[in-house]
Amino acid sequence: MVYHKKHFLIPGIFLFCLIFLSTLPISEAQKNRKKITFDQAYSNAEPFLFKTLPSIRQWLDDTHYLLMEMDEKSQSQKLFKVNAAKGTKILYLDYGQIQKALPERISASRHVDLTEDYNEFLYTIEDDLYYYSRPNNIFKRLTATAGAERNPRLSPDGKYVAFTRDHNLYTLDIASGLEYQLTEDGSKTIYNGWASWVYYEEILGRGSRYAAFWWAPDSHHIAFLRFDDSPVPTFPLFSSNGDHGRLEIERYPKAGDPNPFVQLGVVPAQGGKTVWADIEENADHYVAWPFWFRDSSKLTFQWMNRDQNHVKIYAMNLETGKKEELYDESQPAWVEFFEDLYFFKDGSGFLLRSDRDGWKHLYTYDLEGNLRNRLTEGEWTVTNVTRVDEGNKRVFFHAREGITAETHLYRVNLDGSGLTQLTREAGSHRCDVSPAGTSIIDRFSSISVPSQINLLRTDGTLARNIADSRSGLMEDYPIGKKEIFVITTEDGRTLPAFWILPPDFSKDKIYPILFTIYGGPGSSGVSQSFPRLSQLYLAQEGIIVFAVDHRGSGHFGKKGQALMHRNLGKWEMFDLIQGVKWLRKKPFVDKNRIGISGGSYGGYTTCMALTYGAEYFTHGYASSSVTDWRLYDSVYTERYMDRPVDNPEGYEFGAAMTHAAKFEGTLFMSHGNLDDNVHMQNTIQLIDKLMDLEKSGFGFMVYPDQRHGTRGKKRTHSNRHYIDFWFKNFLKR
Repeated sequence: MVYHKKHFLIPGIFLFCLIFLSTLPISEAQKNRKKITFDQAYSNAEPFLFKTLPSIRQWLDDTHYLLMEMDEKSQSQKLFKVNAAKGTKILYLDYGQIQKALPERISASRHVDLTEDYNEFLYTIEDDLYYYSRPNNIFKRLTATAGAERNPRLSPDGKYVAFTRDHNLYTLDIASGLEYQLTEDGSKTIYNGWASWVYYEEILGRGSRYAAFWWAPDSHHIAFLRFDDSPVPTFPLFSSNGDHGRLEIERYPKAGDPNPFVQLGVVPAQGGKTVWADIEENADHYVAWPFWFRDSSKLTFQWMNRDQNHVKIYAMNLETGKKEELYDESQPAWVEFFEDLYFFKDGSGFLLRSDRDGWKHLYTYDLEGNLRNRLTEGEWTVTNVTRVDEGNKRVFFHAREGITAETHLYRVNLDGSGLTQLTREAGSHRCDVSPAGTSIIDRFSSISVPSQINLLRTDGTLARNIADSRSGLMEDYPIGKKEIFVITTEDGRTLPAFWILPPDFSKDKIYPILFTIYGGPGSSGVSQSFPRLSQLYLAQEGIIVFAVDHRGSGHFGKKGQALMHRNLGKWEMFDLIQGVKWLRKKPFVDKNRIGISGGSYGGYTTCMALTYGAEYFTHGYASSSVTDWRLYDSVYTERYMDRPVDNPEGYEFGAAMTHAAKFEGTLFMSHGNLDDNVHMQNTIQLIDKLMDLEKSGFGFMVYPDQRHGTRGKKRTHSNRHYIDFWFKNFLKR
């Protein structure tokens, strides 16, 4: 193995850190140390082992950032303008002053939207809109309607607000109070500016809150998606609350089902003719991710075929709707939308991040679709772009290069020269770069360093420490040691792994193992970051917390992920079993107590581990699990598995029910009955299969009126039950 200072590795070799199994004798001081409590680990209870880090909101300019703080005396939030280099601050915005102009039932800091200059604010009360102007100290009501105004968005100039109501798109002139209805055909199945469920979940993302409209930079037009959900099958979700319960009907396309029809339109802010993009209205494809040109002269959008192996970027003429192709990409496995596409201010072209060569890298193109420059290359991954500094013709981005458990900040010039790693300390860095790239706010942690925030200079050197989450109390508690290493599989793959050893670990004792897993394509559980308090709690109680990332994880780029195409479940299981085989060779590992736990895709992996992998895994705790990919949504599932009719063997192998006859351990499953993402149907069908096979050793908990995950008191119960399960089965208490 060759290990260079810049962390480059010989291809295929992954060196993380040396494993130290030797331990020192336990001192009297160590014996008298305090123990982490359940409430500390899961309920953020006092005493706090970690200090809360300051809430840095954004860069205001190249030398100042905005910091939100709570004023203990007035119990109101204040926004401060902080000199980054010196740390001195002055008041920028006092929410307590705004509160004086608002009704008591509105919290000044709980606005639903605001302008970039923090001068205009939107609020909602009982589904109606209210507006506050800071310069004029004016508060007024904007709407008083029976229908709810959803996803209100101020125009860039702050003069209008756009929203959806009853699946139609509206704008409102704030000064005059005039409301403009931009669409008229909204219904139970026609949505204007409101996303169909599968687009919200898998394409636009849950952060969109179903919003599917975008203001032009000049505030003159709005782009929006129109969905026709009538072809999409329905799925019932039942709430048992009240005397008669409540039936919720969801439009949900499962793998192979008809998808919603989609159109892209552009309409003037004050209403008028909608110009539709030149795409087939009822085609079986995907259309998403509009990006405006900086001067608002054109709109770009992205098209993808139903098979999800072909994506194009188009520019749309705002007067005719005619489209012009800017970029075209196809891959044998699958492609993805370009969510961080960046168009240059001078209109010369765009920057995109593509994994077309097996690894995500940066490219620039002109508006005729010609490649201008390839900025990065090699067997490593650009994870995201954090700042495009057009003034200095350079890009700042995060990447996993060399040691893939680490994330670092890099800089490269727009002509592809000058690639430089800026962050230096081994660990995970998440950076915000100032507008001109002169300063960097670095949120950092490592296996031995809890989260901290540092200010770095443009060359990556430390300017000052802004905050550190480590408290003095940490020295009073036993902290399990996290170690990162590699496991070599029987077929020669090198997989990253970590464990957290109990504080009093001894090679002469026997310990249960708990795998923590998500496991979906491109995901990663192994990182150079400080353990979570819940993990340290389990280790403190005598459980070795363990994780290994399979060959389709984020460590191995698209090249590795593509192995999972049409084969979900196959390589996850193979590599997890390799992890168990590796552990079984350790004299301190209890072969009869090897558990695994996860939620969502991690729940799927857990169910597969206790069925297909029952020879190796003895215990499992699965939450919100997929158990058969035929039961999950079309966009996510078909991306990796194709349609069921095209890949029946892959779907059959990938279902936990297929392997249920092998089940022989202890498996607990939980699910929310209103889970609109992974339907509880998945867990019920696996339970049904296990019952028909006359299996025992499994249990189930339903969480009433909970969706994909648990909240509030149900979350508290879920955490307690989770710990009780492992304590009972692993620790006999």
